[in-house]
Amino acid sequence: MDHYLVYGNPIKQSKSPFIHTAFAKETNQNIEYKSQLAELGEFEQTVKLFIKGGGKGANVTAPFKEEAMAMCDELSEHAQFSGAVNTLTFKNGKIYGDTTDGVGLVSDLLSQNVQLENSRILLLGAGGASKGVVLPLLHQKPKHLTIANRTVSKAETIAQQYANQPITAMSFEDANKQEFDLIINATSAGLTGNGVPISETLISNNTACYDMTYGKSLTPFLQMATKQNAKQIIDGLGMLVGQAAESFYLWRGVRPETSKVLNELRKELNQ
Repeated sequence: MDHYLVYGNPIKQSKSPFIHTAFAKETNQNIEYKSQLAELGEFEQTVKLFIKGGGKGANVTAPFKEEAMAMCDELSEHAQFSGAVNTLTFKNGKIYGDTTDGVGLVSDLLSQNVQLENSRILLLGAGGASKGVVLPLLHQKPKHLTIANRTVSKAETIAQQYANQPITAMSFEDANKQEFDLIINATSAGLTGNGVPISETLISNNTACYDMTYGKSLTPFLQMATKQNAKQIIDGLGMLVGQAAESFYLWRGVRPETSKVLNELRKELNQ
């Protein structure tokens, strides 16, 4: 049996063990997947002990994604651009790092029939959540990708990584003057007591709205989108399952079917 872990601090809330255990059952993979609390300042040491014990791979959540990246011998293109790693693979004495969040986001959007090719996309926020999804979004050939942030220089730093790509950075105020087909919220707006950073007039019945976070009830951003009769309203639960499926594929070479796990998580969330 091969062993995998997810590291974080805190970690009790993680759905990853449930998701990966379900994937293993579905694809007949003989693995064990558990969650592990890593103490601050002891992440690298904890991972090395797991490798020494024969661990095959690990997922990494907050606050260790940058530390995980620093440990890697080789990085995927996605990880290099995002500056963080959420998937570690231990093979032939080396640590391979990847980030699967962007692939998870794109696969969820496509599964919900959201048009990405030739579309005008607005990404709200310029933190780690945004950095990890820009390259997979650009791979879908949008007409334009705009990153809006309160501190514009942070958004510009991300945009400048992608030379000759249809990507720009601007303030939330400037974004309010544009038109978009898809708005993706990668900020913690509403969850931290801060308001949604864009004007509700930016959302119409031609706009698809996606929030990377999820909860029992709609996030403040999706509540706004509902009020404005947005074309589509989608939370981040599918992204969570999608990024897990991509990690599973990297480790096992098998791509699990996600709809059953997603339905079970949704049912649990709504109880």
